[in-house]
Amino acid sequence: MSTPVSTAHPPEGPRVARPRDWLAGTRPRTLPASMVPVFIGTGVAFGYGKFSPWRAVLALVVALALQIGVNYANDYSDGIRGSDERRVGPTRLVAAGLARPKQVLAAAFACFGVACVAGLVLTVATSSWWLIAVGAAAVAAAWFYTGGSHPYGYQGLGEIAVFAFFGVAAVAGTAYVQMVRFSWLELLAAIPAGLLSCALLMINNLRDIGSDAEVGKRTLAVRLGDRRSRTVYIASLLLPFVAALALTPARPLAALTVLALPLAWGPIRTVRSGAAGRALLSALGQTGRLQLAFGAALTIGLAVRF
Repeated sequence: MSTPVSTAHPPEGPRVARPRDWLAGTRPRTLPASMVPVFIGTGVAFGYGKFSPWRAVLALVVALALQIGVNYANDYSDGIRGSDERRVGPTRLVAAGLARPKQVLAAAFACFGVACVAGLVLTVATSSWWLIAVGAAAVAAAWFYTGGSHPYGYQGLGEIAVFAFFGVAAVAGTAYVQMVRFSWLELLAAIPAGLLSCALLMINNLRDIGSDAEVGKRTLAVRLGDRRSRTVYIASLLLPFVAALALTPARPLAALTVLALPLAWGPIRTVRSGAAGRALLSALGQTGRLQLAFGAALTIGLAVRF
């Protein structure tokens, strides 16, 4: 199904975005999705005695640059389509007329460039040239989420990509560049990281379910409908705790993740209450905080061996 393109144009204005507008365009509440998997992957490497501070930092640069890049790319692509004109979330640069589309596009590709340079350094350091293909796939996934003539994010496939790149690839990749080998532990640890990233995307799309449906943006939330989307969100928030407990035979301190469980109550209560639109903005922030707390606990749990 092709994506309908709006004939509307972003509102005209001075188009002089302030630094805080560009900062808001990075969508800070969503950034734990890129940070937490790197922390977890580093915890795995530390537990195996292979922690490399500079490689961990570069992996974090790759992850953050990719996510900020995809957030700017989404701002650009949705803005020129007119998909953001009635959104209830944070202000977008293009849709609000705060910056010209070409400026936002340039910012997106600058971020992708930073990710590629950092990734190339890690590739050379590990002599693992196949990482170039992984990096290219990550950049392509970031762009075609809402970019191109058939963006997969408009077809309800966003959560699959998020699980793959902000779960499996981020955790396993971070551990690999430090250990220069794979282990079963990093693959299992990627499951809760990926699920929490999916929860972050789901609460974002649940908030926009009405406006997305109007412009033909068939996210998973739109396809599932309001009630089932809420169920999927809650499951994505709670299943990571089950996955973490499954790691305790190998890493007993993975049980520390239960300390983050009380943070799940706030967003779950909000979602179960039937809150919609802007009322879900607080749940988005709470989801990010839960993700950070869970990630910190699991990182410690994976790093400590008995």
